[in-house]
Amino acid sequence: MVSKQTVLDLLDKGLDYHQIAARTGISAGTAYLIATGMPADGGDSYTREMRQRPGAFQSRSQLLVHPAEENPTEKPEVESWIKERVAADAQMRSAAHGTHS
Repeated sequence: MVSKQTVLDLLDKGLDYHQIAARTGISAGTAYLIATGMPADGGDSYTREMRQRPGAFQSRSQLLVHPAEENPTEKPEVESWIKERVAADAQMRSAAHGTHS
C-alpha cells in the first residue's frame, strides 16, 4: 500500500494526482484519499480546516474519481446520427424550409 508520506512527497515534487496514480499503480482518487484522509467525491461536505490539509483541493476533487466532461455532439458518430435523423424526418425538414403539406 502506498503511504501518505509517499503521496505527499510526490506532490511536493510537482506531480499531480493523475501522475501519482500512474507512478504508484493506484487510482488518482485513492491517492487523494491517502494524502488527505478525505474521499475525492466528498463534494461540499468538508470544513475549511479539512480543506487546509496538505494535498487537499479547494474544489473540484470529484474530477479525480469521475471521468472528464464531454460534449457528445463533438463526436463524429453523434453528428452522423443526428444528420440521419434529420434526413429521415420529412415533417421537420418541411418546417425548417417554411413549407407545409
